[in-house]
Amino acid sequence: MIDIAAIEAAADRLEGIAVRTPLIRNDELDRIAGGRVLVKTENLQAIGSFKIRGAYNLMSQLTAAEAARGVVAFSSGNHAQGVAMAGRLLGIHAAIVMPADAPRAKMDNTRRLGGEVITYDRYSGDREAIAREIAAERGAALVPSYDHEHIIAGQGTVGLEIAEQALEMQLAPDQVLINCGGGGLSAGSAVALKARLQDVSVRTVEPEDFDDTARSIAAGKRMMVAPGSRSICDSLLADSPGELPFAIHRQLFDDGLTVSDREVRGAMRFAFQNLKMVVEPGGAVSLAAVLSGRIETADRTTAIVISGGNVDLDEFAAIQASAD
Repeated sequence: MIDIAAIEAAADRLEGIAVRTPLIRNDELDRIAGGRVLVKTENLQAIGSFKIRGAYNLMSQLTAAEAARGVVAFSSGNHAQGVAMAGRLLGIHAAIVMPADAPRAKMDNTRRLGGEVITYDRYSGDREAIAREIAAERGAALVPSYDHEHIIAGQGTVGLEIAEQALEMQLAPDQVLINCGGGGLSAGSAVALKARLQDVSVRTVEPEDFDDTARSIAAGKRMMVAPGSRSICDSLLADSPGELPFAIHRQLFDDGLTVSDREVRGAMRFAFQNLKMVVEPGGAVSLAAVLSGRIETADRTTAIVISGGNVDLDEFAAIQASAD
């Protein structure tokens, strides 16, 4: 299990690389919640998501020999962009295995940042196996999306910033809701939050058909999603919690929350109309949990994370125009 010192060291490495994104409030959101809601806006991060934090923290610690052989990652898009950007900044060639149906904006941005994109079929291929095979052939280092201590520590700087910014606002959160796919962001952030805030409760939020972390916490062992599960939250579609993140979840989390795709679309519309922000489906789940009343927020201070804003224009426009 990583500790607060690892996250503080990651924050030092990320100084001048990752944006210290704002922690904001909104009157309408506070009114709906019946309390105070602090919104961590990682959609305003350099690549439109928090993923640069973990990718850079890991890749900046490679040896010169490792860096010269390049890295390989696997991602539906946000981690891909984080690895590509870190590679550009550090002069490391980055190859990323991405599903062929990944949002076009994420794929195009990965290439624009200098990443080599290798596509596969999400529903029949094993992206991790493909990435490991390519890494072995090239002698490259593997950069996992979430199951690595340096990745978790880098993502944990989100939680560290939430704690610092909330205390600066004199609004220490009673509870923090964190979007969860494989669990790197939620696990690392929980370590930082628990170290800096007394008695804070931290919960994961997942799409309802990808509730593997919530079920794993309840069962005390890692669980898989049902075969053939679908969700619009492309950035949160891990089949099972990462081994290292789940070890942290077991110690620091009581339970997890889930939201429907319909609630996610509603949260995306709310964010655009009230926060004036573009939020991708996976980035909106903790906001959806507050708006749909999945957790008690009245007379409490609740912090949530908007984890990303990378969404195809056509999909975003269709969701804004819909009324479901």
